[in-house]
Amino acid sequence: MTNTHLKNLKEIVKGLFLENELMSKHTSYGVGGPVKAFIIPKDRLDLINILKFSNNYSIETHFIGSGSNILFSDNEIDGIVISPLKSLKNFSISNNTIIAESGVMLGKMVKESIKNGLTGLESLIGVPGTLGGALSMNAGAYGSEISNHLISVEMVSMNGRIKNYDKNKLKFSYRNSNFKSGEFILEAKFVLESDSIENIKVRTKKNSASRKENQPLRYRSAGSVFKNSSKYPAGYLIDNAGLKGLKSGDAQISTKHANFIINHGKASATDILKLIKIIKQKVFDKYKILLELEIKTLGFKPKDIEKINVQKN
Repeated sequence: MTNTHLKNLKEIVKGLFLENELMSKHTSYGVGGPVKAFIIPKDRLDLINILKFSNNYSIETHFIGSGSNILFSDNEIDGIVISPLKSLKNFSISNNTIIAESGVMLGKMVKESIKNGLTGLESLIGVPGTLGGALSMNAGAYGSEISNHLISVEMVSMNGRIKNYDKNKLKFSYRNSNFKSGEFILEAKFVLESDSIENIKVRTKKNSASRKENQPLRYRSAGSVFKNSSKYPAGYLIDNAGLKGLKSGDAQISTKHANFIINHGKASATDILKLIKIIKQKVFDKYKILLELEIKTLGFKPKDIEKINVQKN
């Protein structure tokens, strides 16, 4: 990305434009190197103009939500990172239908649905992040996934074209979706079922208590690092591989929940990546199970990512 491109892009952006911004300021892990530009568009039109510019000049472009399920590299990213946080926040409930833009926090969706006596999202209470991020990874908890009640999604492509997808045109699986990397989620429509607020609150309280009891919420993390295997929960495998409490720098495999890697304050992405590599190798050595990352990684060089592949002896 040339300085001229950066200057011209800055002139067209109507929203927040932060140059050479550390991604450690925008992720729940609190790690990550600088990006040429971190952008929160003012509105949809601003977003479309940014995408068109980026597309026309082949600028490396990444989309994130609130940065709660992502590990950014310590390296500089020679491109832009776009987030809908604090901008695309329109939200409405009509009868049993919710329409929300991608920048709406998942927590708000859950609370508002409960207030309106709508059930289906309460299992996600306490799950951080924006709706856009939650949809892209098909976030879920306690046997429920956000895609369960999805009806349709509105997207915008890098050339500025808006598209609508019914759920039957999309594919969701465990912590995964088939949204294209070059399309930005604008908003989504859900239809929930009615239930008494009292009943919903009972389930919500139970889920919230379980999360507080079993997860290291006092520390910076990105939630579950690995997806559960088809046979065992990832936390069980990591724990039984004897890895709870293992440290690398200021990063540590949580002693409370082994599938969380926490930042005690000064951890680097390199520290966290080292623990990820150790976990994958040790679990494979013991169980012959190859754990798959649940968190997203951005900005790493190919040789860095190769380090998390296991050695199959």
